[in-house]
This record gives sequence, structure tokens and C-alpha cells, in this order.
Amino acid sequence: MDLELRGRVAVVTGGALGIGRAVARELVREGVTVVIAARRRHLLEDTAKQIEAELGGRVVPLVADTTSTESVRAMMDEAAGELGRVDILVNGAAAPSGLVRNSVDEADPDLLLTDLNTKVVGYFRCAQAAAPHMRKLGYGRILNIGGLTGRSSHALSGMRNLAVVHMTKALSDQLGPFGITVNTVHPGVVETEHIHELYAKEAVKQGITPQQVEQNFIDRTPIRRVLTAQEVARTLCFLASPQAGGITGESLGIDGGLTRGIFL
Repeated sequence: MDLELRGRVAVVTGGALGIGRAVARELVREGVTVVIAARRRHLLEDTAKQIEAELGGRVVPLVADTTSTESVRAMMDEAAGELGRVDILVNGAAAPSGLVRNSVDEADPDLLLTDLNTKVVGYFRCAQAAAPHMRKLGYGRILNIGGLTGRSSHALSGMRNLAVVHMTKALSDQLGPFGITVNTVHPGVVETEHIHELYAKEAVKQGITPQQVEQNFIDRTPIRRVLTAQEVARTLCFLASPQAGGITGESLGIDGGLTRGIFL
């Protein structure tokens, strides 16, 4: 399928590592010019060089802190100014797995606020900054990377993902008349740099090995394996395309069937 993405411009926050990096790579493969944004310049520059060496195309590294409205606006304006447009925003800048996975007695309220500021308000800052550029085009795709903890009760940080879903629906109502769709994807257990940190933390809590933690996830997943970041990225590429113009305000699990809830 031709996704009709060639010539588009995308901004991917959290684009230096993990799923964000995979999304940037797949978008470049589809002919998109990609801005990757994060706080650490050296990681951004390394990722940009790797993708360009592998696939050609253009990847522009821009430093931005999504907890700062000024920083986000400056980054988005620079992206639009240098590349002439912003068609796609992929929001992915957040602490992997969340900062608060403790019991209520141990949870740090300040870390919970950081989680919400970074992921929920940070995603909103980016959407707010990108929307004017998309309105000018009469086209836009805003894609939020959520998480399965928003569909369960085992981690307090999951409230950030639930809030992202609400924001997604609200923004889809407001931006739809301008040709802008807004959707969220919830990745399951995905092979990234960060997943092994989660295995190690959970192993300590449960008194087992990290390998056993991973196997427990696999055993609970109907497809019986960990997903790849590329699988998540390819779904996001479809949602970023004109082919997905009828899908907005939705939240999609990309989890190999790990979610057992039924969502109408």
C-alpha cells in the first residue's frame, strides 16, 4: 500500500531512542522528512546520522524539553521555519514505564506530578504548538504514544496514559474540522533499550530473575513473544497517512493481545 507520505514533514518527540527512533526510521523509509526532538543533543545527532546513513533521507535533530512551553514552541517554529511545514506530530517524550509504580504508601507525589507534566501536559504543549501549522495545510496527524498501564490498575503512573486518552478524544473533536486527526496507541511489551530496565526492577520486586519476568510477559501474551519497535512504528505510519483519514479520537492497543479488557 502506498501510504502517500512522501514529501510530508513529521516531528517525533522522544525520537532519539526506543519506539520514537523506530518511528522516525519508518517515516523516513516512507519518504518523510523527520525532526527528532529530545533533551540530549548527542543522542539525537547519533540517531539522525544512523538513520540517514542507513536509509538516506533527512533527519533533523532539535533539542527540546517538553516540560517547557517556551522550548516546545521554539522547536516547533524552528521545524516549520526550516522545513516549510509540519504535517505529523508523534508524541513520545516520556519516562518509559512511568516514574511511580509503587504502593500508595511509598509513592512520591512529586514524581507523579513530573509524570503528568512530562507526558500529559508535554503532549498537549506539542499538540498546541503543532496545530496552527497543520491548520494552514488543512491536514494533520497527531499521534500519542500511551501505554497499557492506562488500561489497568497495577501502576499509579497509569493515570497519565488514561489522561492522554481523554486529551486525544477532546483534541480530535476540536481539530477534526481542520483535517487534523488525533489518535493514541498503547504499546505492549516492546523490545527497546528500556524494557530490560523494567525486567530488572520487576525481578527485584518479585524475587525472580529478569529472564523469568520476560517469560511471564510472554506467557500472558497470546502471540507468545515480545513485540518489536518496528511493529509499533509501522502502525503509527499508517495512522499518520492520508489512508487513515477516517480514524480519529481512537486508542489502539499494539500489544499482541496482552490486554484482556473489552473496549467498545
